[in-house]
Amino acid sequence: MQHLKLFFLCLLALLLTAQGSFAQQASPPPVERKLSFPDTLDNSSTPLSVSDTLTTPSDTLSATSKAKMMPTSPILSDIVYFAEDSIVSDFVENKVYLYNKAWFEYGEMKLDADLIIIDMNKSEVYASGVTDSLGNVTGNPFFKEGETVYEIRKEMRYNFKTQKAIIKDVVTEQQDGILRGETIKKTTDGSVYLSHGYYTTCKLTTPHWHISSKKIKSVEGGQVVTGPFNMYFNGIPTPLGLPFGLLPNTPEEKASGVIFPSYGNEQVRGLFLRDLGYYFAINDYIHARVTGDIYSNGGWGLKSQAVYKKRYRFSGGFNVDFQKFKSPETELNPVDYNTFRIQWNHAPESRGNSRFSASVNAGTTSYFNNIISQNNFQNNVSSEFTSNVSYNKTFANTPFTMSANMRHSQSVQTGEVRVDLPTVSLNMNRQSPFKNIDFEPLKTLNIAYNFNLQNSITNRVESEFGVSNELLPDNGSPELIPFTVANLGLLLDNARNGARHQIPLSSNFRLFKHFTGTASMNYTELWYLNRVNYYYNPNQERVDKIIEDGFNRVSYYNTSFNLNTNIYGFFNFKGKGKLQTIRQHIQPSIGFSFTPDFSDPSFGYYQEVQVNNEGDTQLFSRHQGFIYSGAPLGESRAMSINIRSVLEAKIRNESDTAEATTKKIPLLETLNFNTSYNFAADSFNLAPFSISTRTSFFERKLSVNLSTTIDPYAVKEFVNGERVTVRRVNEFAWKNGQGIGAIRNASLNMNLSLNPSSARNPGEVRDEVTNNFLQQGGVMNEFVESEINRIVTDPSQYIDWNIPWNLNVGYNLSYSQAVNGTTNTVQGLNLSGDVSISEKWKINFNTGFDLQAQEITQSMIGIARDLHCWQMNVNWIPFGRFTSYNIDIRVKSSILQDLKVSRRRSFFD
Repeated sequence: MQHLKLFFLCLLALLLTAQGSFAQQASPPPVERKLSFPDTLDNSSTPLSVSDTLTTPSDTLSATSKAKMMPTSPILSDIVYFAEDSIVSDFVENKVYLYNKAWFEYGEMKLDADLIIIDMNKSEVYASGVTDSLGNVTGNPFFKEGETVYEIRKEMRYNFKTQKAIIKDVVTEQQDGILRGETIKKTTDGSVYLSHGYYTTCKLTTPHWHISSKKIKSVEGGQVVTGPFNMYFNGIPTPLGLPFGLLPNTPEEKASGVIFPSYGNEQVRGLFLRDLGYYFAINDYIHARVTGDIYSNGGWGLKSQAVYKKRYRFSGGFNVDFQKFKSPETELNPVDYNTFRIQWNHAPESRGNSRFSASVNAGTTSYFNNIISQNNFQNNVSSEFTSNVSYNKTFANTPFTMSANMRHSQSVQTGEVRVDLPTVSLNMNRQSPFKNIDFEPLKTLNIAYNFNLQNSITNRVESEFGVSNELLPDNGSPELIPFTVANLGLLLDNARNGARHQIPLSSNFRLFKHFTGTASMNYTELWYLNRVNYYYNPNQERVDKIIEDGFNRVSYYNTSFNLNTNIYGFFNFKGKGKLQTIRQHIQPSIGFSFTPDFSDPSFGYYQEVQVNNEGDTQLFSRHQGFIYSGAPLGESRAMSINIRSVLEAKIRNESDTAEATTKKIPLLETLNFNTSYNFAADSFNLAPFSISTRTSFFERKLSVNLSTTIDPYAVKEFVNGERVTVRRVNEFAWKNGQGIGAIRNASLNMNLSLNPSSARNPGEVRDEVTNNFLQQGGVMNEFVESEINRIVTDPSQYIDWNIPWNLNVGYNLSYSQAVNGTTNTVQGLNLSGDVSISEKWKINFNTGFDLQAQEITQSMIGIARDLHCWQMNVNWIPFGRFTSYNIDIRVKSSILQDLKVSRRRSFFD
């Protein structure tokens, strides 16, 4: 009887276990025990008190065959669930009912709802909210699988065997976008099909905008595909729509795809399509885009942009823009141009002993005259192209460094082009060979070495005949030739090149306790491959030149000794006012220098040539106009004087809650005076006085810079028949009643910067932009970092909404006076800034006024509006060669930068 009871209990346990083929785990309280099947093939797992008297026939199948024939379960991981109210198991239907704040977990899937029904026969989960007696629904399902979240308004069914789902009225986030549909079907591969759905990037409950379509498909890691759709703003339908739509849905912006163009009409160029092309996400290191423009009146353009980055090595970008347009319909003002621009920037990471970097900005001079950048005002008023490609190397365990550069400069206004290719330098750091000697002048003696090699090509070509000189009018003015391949031979013949060696020696030591002396000598040697021979042409009454080829060296040197000290003065005020002390710091310096007369015929560096029929002669350098010029002309035994002064005040800051403190304010940040006297010169021994000063006011909000040059020599009129000339004479101005001298040039620069908060540096702005991007769910990578750097360094791309207003005022004055009394004055006023007229509205402006011409300079007015998930920018250039306006309304989401509503009117109109 006991054996029969034992057998019955074991049989009942097996039946109950067969019904419970899943586990349940609860978070306390309450805690349910996880159920598991006993292993019926292992006798040791079920100890028997009575030995089995039945003999078991031997198994004819091997153990390996048994393992392969065992059935596999569709459930691949533990099933865990919990309910706060109750858990009801129906063993007949093989279902489990979870009530009130229930959750269900299986692998990476988690489901929360007030009602969850688990159907083990169908491997299915059903979830919905619960309706109370008043008809209110609470506890709607919240479904999460991996990183994808579904907020369900009605109900859902999920098959955890196939991982498919059908959901009613759901909202889900796909990357930066939000999908909502009446019915949604999720497939095994993660793709989502929506019926009567919409797509938006606005995360408000009632979005500002959305795309509505009857059929939408979201492909995991691919794109969102829609059928015919309309665009809605604030729930209002618009006529904007297309028969189908493709929206990116790829993480970390690694998707290739079509770039849709903008379209419009211009008065001159006609109908156009702009920026139609394709975006290539080539790999994790290189992204590129190729776009084109086309105009109905006869023009087209092609653009290529690429960015690249290799972590811990280098990063950069390469852009090419070619534009061609010809409009025969505007005969009175034809538009005909072929223009291009090339930009390349390359920056390495700091590693190793070598470094290669590049910043190239080149193009045709007509580019900025015809192509306007709608988003970069500074680009439109640029006056030149500049480029530099450099390679630097440090030789380990040596004092030597090397650099090689390619430099390019091109004036947009004059068309002058200069290319330095190459420029090579080899430098030895200063070495102290006697640093262990106690005698201070020898102990501090140091020596260095600098070598420079340069080849300069320019389209400014000097006249083949005639050399300018002081006694005759200039009859050989330079001219500009087109910088083209056809003129390459002439350009190379006109190139200037040479090499320079410099060896500086110096030593500094203390004299008489309060003085510091510095003795130095500089030796320079120049290497050229030719030199100039001059002769007088009596037929043309001019000096001509002949180029003599052959290796030519020029060497010269100079020595100097400088003595300087520091003088401090204090003026204390014992009154009760805020001013306590005025402190003055004066740094006087006196120097002596000597340079031999290298124009002596024994050196062969200068040639004395007749310059007119009267027999007057003049010295000409045989290396005039060369890349490093030639040896200095004439002997120099000069004494130089330099005085620098700083004046500041200490004032008291009174406080009611603490002791009084003091702070320093600058009265004169610097006041400099310098001149020199050459004892070896036969006339005009005293050099002009140079005076400059700099100071600031109102806690450095207003800065003032002033500089001037005063000529101490008098001027007199000389009458030759009817011709009257004015020349300097070797007499001091104060001896001829002309004061201390004439002001030859002067400049005044004032800048005022006002805003209610302290300005932030680019690093702080970069951190803010990065944090905002991360808070919006963005994922940082190399290309995002590159884009953030571009935005931060371009003021037209970043708007600081935290500063309510900002104002910058600049005033510039430049004055010059020639010896004959002719004066030239240039002065202008610059004004820029921005103001927030509300929390979401900001106006920015940039303008100026030429006080001499009495006209307004290039100006721009911009309006920015923060539209939550959209950004609106309006830029207007009201007059000038770039007269235009453009209005852009863009989605803020980084994956929808090409989704916009634009209206542009070009300056051609």
